Amino acid sequence: MLWKKPVFELRDLILKKEVKVSEVLESFIERFSHTEDKVRAFITPLYEEALKEAKSLDGKVEDKPLFGIPVAIKDNINVKGVRTTCASKMLENYVSVYDATVIEKLKLAGALIVGKTNMDEFAMGSSTEYSAFFPTRNPWDLERVPGGSSGGSAVSVAVFSAPLSLGSDTGGSIRQPASFCGVIGLKPTYGRVSRYGLVAFASSLDQIGPFGRRTQDVALLMEVISGQDMKDSTSAQVPVPKFSQEIKKEAKGLRIGIPKEFFEFKMEQGVIDCFKSFLKELEAHGYFVEEVSLPHVKYSIPAYYVIAPSEASSNLARYDGVRYGYRASNYSDLFEMYARTRDEGFGSEVKRRIMLGTFALSSGYYDAYYLKAMKVRSLIKRDFDQAFEKVDILASPTSPTVAFRLGEKTSDPIQMYLSDIFTVSVNLAGLPAISIPIGMSSGLPVGGQLIGKPFDEVTLLRVSYLWEHLYRHYEFVPLT
Repeated sequence: MLWKKPVFELRDLILKKEVKVSEVLESFIERFSHTEDKVRAFITPLYEEALKEAKSLDGKVEDKPLFGIPVAIKDNINVKGVRTTCASKMLENYVSVYDATVIEKLKLAGALIVGKTNMDEFAMGSSTEYSAFFPTRNPWDLERVPGGSSGGSAVSVAVFSAPLSLGSDTGGSIRQPASFCGVIGLKPTYGRVSRYGLVAFASSLDQIGPFGRRTQDVALLMEVISGQDMKDSTSAQVPVPKFSQEIKKEAKGLRIGIPKEFFEFKMEQGVIDCFKSFLKELEAHGYFVEEVSLPHVKYSIPAYYVIAPSEASSNLARYDGVRYGYRASNYSDLFEMYARTRDEGFGSEVKRRIMLGTFALSSGYYDAYYLKAMKVRSLIKRDFDQAFEKVDILASPTSPTVAFRLGEKTSDPIQMYLSDIFTVSVNLAGLPAISIPIGMSSGLPVGGQLIGKPFDEVTLLRVSYLWEHLYRHYEFVPLT
């Protein structure tokens, strides 16, 4: 079964001409056919188009890092000639006229784009229930959510519809679904990966990152998509390591900090037990664990839900029914056309956040809310800087719970927002973080989060590489 093999093995088999590119893709198509009607991970599958391309590559050998490897793409990343819907009625029929920088890099690396995955509308949500089209289901329990907003991307890897996928992370949207679905999800340092061609939610927080089942596969995808881009003024001029080789070097004597404030929040006992076992195992392999303090991290959710909606309010102003996207059909004047278009085109969660952001930015409230939230953001970043003077990385559970039931939190936005309590502070500080599977609780995956210093994804990946050889989570297969 080719779909069970890691990317490095598949690539070697293709380059040695032991298998054809089309045979690799057909193996993943078989898994897609077996699982997709149960989980609904894709908005726009592209397997037929990818198979035509794969057959044209049969017999060829191109020494490219992802030659013939299928990759699924979150539906807020532009792929030329393909719909980019952001899971919204507003962009339901929008076909992109250009490739995002990460897509250009994937194509140059020889990857096959196999589809656009489902998500919370405009990446606003933690469960992939806020898609305008349909919810995606968790493959470990079809009555539960896969996490969000990159739920479709996480599920596509979890069920082996694709060995790799791309998501975006604004406050935990890669790490939380990775945790819920039992895969690896990496949120790179802000500026490590170009955002050109990513539909903007909150521009100072958004970052594109990879999902995979094996650390070396994730590291290889990071090599491909990372690097400065002149089309994105926020992308950093920082050298890109050979992540896939660097991760094999042992990080001896690593100091791991445990933020004590994270344990003041309510957590499921199963999550706590898995995290303790995880730390115990790392200590047994020569790592040092100590407590650290992030005194302002308790303000990360309120700060985030002022800053992110404020930026969303500004970014989503472009969807007005004039230039592109959905336009209301019944209106009497220009103002009513704007109002009806936005009311009918946006879902409830997007409208909630636009209103929150517009209020926070409005005259008389800007200083009280947005400016204060930005000051808190600076304090949170300073807390992380001080913690990293003592330790090499930080560790926490990725989420306080395992995957919750569909519909369980949609009526209570605050409870939904709190599922990202351990992840949003990382985006506010612009740091890299990875979620790796660390155990199971009640038959559902539990993720552990590792947080690194700026542009030190390598250390996070080294710990993940060590851990996967102990835990071997990649052997667990849902929906068999």
